[in-house]
Amino acid sequence: MTGASPVVRGMAWMALTGFVFILLNALMKKLSHELDPWLVGFLRYLLGALVMLAPALRQGKRALRSNAPGLQFVRGLFLACGMMLWFAALPFVTLPELTAIGFTGPIFICLGATLFLGERMSGARWAAVLIGFSGVLLVVRPWAPGGFNGISRGVLLMLAAAPVFAGSFLVAKKLTRHDPSRVVVLWQHLWVTILLAGFAIVLWTPPSATQWVLLVFCGFLGTAGHYCMTRAFRIADISATQPIKFLELVWSAVLGIIVFDTVPTGATVAGGLVILASTLLLARHESRAAVR
Repeated sequence: MTGASPVVRGMAWMALTGFVFILLNALMKKLSHELDPWLVGFLRYLLGALVMLAPALRQGKRALRSNAPGLQFVRGLFLACGMMLWFAALPFVTLPELTAIGFTGPIFICLGATLFLGERMSGARWAAVLIGFSGVLLVVRPWAPGGFNGISRGVLLMLAAAPVFAGSFLVAKKLTRHDPSRVVVLWQHLWVTILLAGFAIVLWTPPSATQWVLLVFCGFLGTAGHYCMTRAFRIADISATQPIKFLELVWSAVLGIIVFDTVPTGATVAGGLVILASTLLLARHESRAAVR
């Protein structure tokens, strides 16, 4: 990928981000049925912060210093509020609903990137977002009998979380102009841990040994996913990377085959091909635009 354009490299980082977060979501959903969801969220960010803090402290205080501490707090506040909504919804939504509703995020992010970051949202980028979202609809088929079984409380909470998460990603993009990726991810984990600590104290239930192992693994996955995402934001326009999020539906189908022995339906395959086509077309367009 060294010879690829910055946009294509950013899209590759975002594809890796989606794969890591699909693994994380599956584990978090399992844990949310065994422990309080907000406690799971707190421990996931606390353990992620510890994963990053240990090597950072060995490098000295300079490795912890942010050039935009106010923006770091705003990012943490957005993310903490989004996580509270997301974890409150987690026990009440299925994994397909979780993935599909999360795909409303690129719409909010692309709008925000145009309005607040001054990014040029080209016709090709809008087309990729809309085509990718149509692929999601093919998979989810909300118009089919029993599609979403009505609008549940969990669905409403997930829909409310989407624009809040979009705000945190937009702030993260702005932070990449001030701080290295590792500092952005570290302070994100620290602020979310601090802001969710009160809920964790009230709702504390000691996890079992197996749950601790899964929570530590979630901490590693979450840190890795946010690092990959921050690298993507640093390299390319945030609006260019968003259509790649739709590949998460493909990752979830592949994971279902390998781990859960679940064969995707014809609608899932068709939707995945549409999503993949939109991603490849955008990558080709951005590569040619970079050459020009």
